[in-house]
Amino acid sequence: MASRGGELTRRKLNKHPAQVHSSNTKASGLSSQSKKQPGDNNGGDAFHWDIWLVLALENWVFDFGRPIAALFVPLGWSPMNRPSIGDYFHMAYNIITPFCLLKLQERSHRVLSSTVTYLSVIMFVMGASIHLVGDSVNHRLQHLGYQNHLSVADNPLMKEIRPKELVKSFELLYVYDEEIGHYMWYIPFFLTLFLYYTGCFLPANKLKARYSLFWWLLVVISAAYYWYLVTEGQIYPMFLAFYMAMIVYGVWALKVKGTRPDVNGAFMFLTFTLTLVLAQAWAFWLWDDTVLREKYQGIFYMPEPWAYYTLYLA
Repeated sequence: MASRGGELTRRKLNKHPAQVHSSNTKASGLSSQSKKQPGDNNGGDAFHWDIWLVLALENWVFDFGRPIAALFVPLGWSPMNRPSIGDYFHMAYNIITPFCLLKLQERSHRVLSSTVTYLSVIMFVMGASIHLVGDSVNHRLQHLGYQNHLSVADNPLMKEIRPKELVKSFELLYVYDEEIGHYMWYIPFFLTLFLYYTGCFLPANKLKARYSLFWWLLVVISAAYYWYLVTEGQIYPMFLAFYMAMIVYGVWALKVKGTRPDVNGAFMFLTFTLTLVLAQAWAFWLWDDTVLREKYQGIFYMPEPWAYYTLYLA
């Protein structure tokens, strides 16, 4: 009986060799598809106008425009005990920016680490959300006379608070807003951009895109925003490390692999080069300001634009 069953099995295998071959072909096809890199279908050296335009627009409207909306929109529209217009701007920024970062990773010419990408985006959202709360309270305090160019304890508003120990709570809020929130926000942000940048390199014979006038205009617009981000966020050392990493990787890719940045990589490099120039010019312009020097001490002197505004323009 056992021998008869074995004979029937052999007959079935011999009778349908085409089916076995078809199954193997499908398996190999799936295997080859799994090895495809995201950049294989992204159009080669094509500029991602949709993502970069959305990023530029929402950066200027929802990040740069956030404190403007919070300060100058009438308080009747958003009472002191309710979220302000600027808070809703921040919420929109916290959703749109990580989405754009993930879409950039998808269009990379090479497979990037999904683990690092997901952890970076999760950390980004958490840090930006911490900053949302601290920044919301800070904008409310400004309506009551809080001055950004002074430390928390030195603000006249804080000197009137009773009990005095309550000032410590506002100092803790400042730490979450300006330090913990900023680092948890910007470290994963620049790390994600750097990972994408490493996937923007191609052999010279595949670089065919031309830089249009609108492309250069977008470089200037983006660089102006990132100048604001670096100075207001007080992250100049972090930005400098990120920029140096871009240079080191670019030199290595050219010397070792013989590849150059595509139109998206060139856009990033030129944008952040101009950002560096603007930041240095800003620091040089305010180099001898004794009032700002009292608050912004250390090796890297980089005053916040809003501190300058409250000191000289408000």
